[in-house]
Amino acid sequence: MGLKAKQSFTTYSPLDRDTLVLVLSGAYRDRLASYTWWFPIVGRVPYKGYFDFAAAKDAARALDARGFDVYLRPSPAFSTLGWFNDPLLSTSLRADTLDLANTVIHELTHNTYYAPGSAVFNESFANFVGARGSAWFFRARGAPVAADQADARWADEKTLSRFWATLYRRVDSAFKAHPTDSLARLAARDSLYKEARRELVDSVGPHLRTYGPHALERVRLDNAALLAHRLYDTDLDLFDQVWVIEHGDLRRTVARIIELAKSRTKDPFRALRDAVAAPR
Repeated sequence: MGLKAKQSFTTYSPLDRDTLVLVLSGAYRDRLASYTWWFPIVGRVPYKGYFDFAAAKDAARALDARGFDVYLRPSPAFSTLGWFNDPLLSTSLRADTLDLANTVIHELTHNTYYAPGSAVFNESFANFVGARGSAWFFRARGAPVAADQADARWADEKTLSRFWATLYRRVDSAFKAHPTDSLARLAARDSLYKEARRELVDSVGPHLRTYGPHALERVRLDNAALLAHRLYDTDLDLFDQVWVIEHGDLRRTVARIIELAKSRTKDPFRALRDAVAAPR
């Protein structure tokens, strides 16, 4: 696939727990803006991982007390962006085979390219490569049923990506309609999230092939959760459009997307849109 694997995932480390790290996200309650943290090399990012679970919960409570929406979620893996040889962890092996392949390829994408200060692009790009890469992996090894299932999961992911994009625009428009009235913004957002819950369960859910009938009833809906979903699911169809242009050749697609992102580091998504829109 053209990914820089180096020695990542060539060793194994067992852990005595089923969750590796808790990832904390925060968002302002009356506008679609993330609370961010700054780190060397990667720049400012809208999440922070905690290996100390008590510290994660303390940080989440502190953000909540300051008036932020808070979203604390588990993660089975992480990437040091190629600086160290990341091991395969027992927490990752608890997933099914499709998720395991997706996770490894996702993290190796971060090893290969990571645009500083562009977390949404980085995670959405890695989400695309993990999904398409896992399908390629199984198909290349004579496991078409697993490959088809990976493709079905990716199709569902893109459907949800469109839902999150639409919801983001609705909430953002509601906030902009009340630029000086915080109470009105909060009332509008609560109404929109209530409506979105019904739409997610009644309209989106029946079109998904890899989700259980009640899974979407438990999906969290607030600004922090919405922005966290957008972090991984922004413009997924755009990545697929580049893949189609490259005739389904994932190695060429990865190289082309990285080339485009490097050509416009401040707005890599715009670089992809311009390339897709250009006459061929």
